[in-house]
Amino acid sequence: MTRLSNKVAIVTGAGSGMGREEALLFASQGAAVVATDINETAVQAVVSEIVASGGQAIAFGHNVASEDEWVKVVEGAIAAYGRIDVLVNNAGISLAIGLLDTTVEQWNKVMAINLTSTFLGMKHVVPHMQANKGGSIINISSIAGLTGSSGAGAYTASKGGVRMLTKAAAADFGKDNIRVNSVHPGYIETPMSSEHVNNKQMLQWFLSQTALPRVGQASEVAQAVLFLASDDASYITGVELPVDGGVTAK
Repeated sequence: MTRLSNKVAIVTGAGSGMGREEALLFASQGAAVVATDINETAVQAVVSEIVASGGQAIAFGHNVASEDEWVKVVEGAIAAYGRIDVLVNNAGISLAIGLLDTTVEQWNKVMAINLTSTFLGMKHVVPHMQANKGGSIINISSIAGLTGSSGAGAYTASKGGVRMLTKAAAADFGKDNIRVNSVHPGYIETPMSSEHVNNKQMLQWFLSQTALPRVGQASEVAQAVLFLASDDASYITGVELPVDGGVTAK
């Protein structure tokens, strides 16, 4: 039996990387996927791949920092499928700039895309989950939201905010049977990280931090997200799940 049969899932940042893998995996497990991304061409290609494989999906171009666009996505999901069971707040950006060199504009952009978007997604999806008597929300944070990360103050702060916003939402909406959890990827090979992973010196540093002898794959993060989205995690809420090859174990 597929693990997300008869469920409707919104996945942001689904045009590439971890979001793409999440959207493809969810569809293969029976979900109707509402895939969104700032790059509408990329996310439409992912949806075309899902449909060609016999799955259900629709695409939206989506600036996750815009409340108006969140309203459009949620209304579109309800119009197409009638309900929302799963929300994956996956879209995000990184900024490897030291705190003293970060401008207010850069700070605000990182916060808007990484943290405010998570708030907006939950604000507009939770009422539909309450009406449906339950749901699962997975917010993608980072190991930087658990341990701190030098040279990336804005990014670290935004991901720490995602972690604690997740816990607050889990406490707020648990009585509605809405589960809210965060996933904390470590050094994962994605288009966003490829420049670093393909740098031998950087790769060696990554490997020096992990317990397992390799960097992770986006598909491995997707499997963790699938678990939290599914009924297999029916009594799990408010947790932070590192998918990091053991970085935070050290």
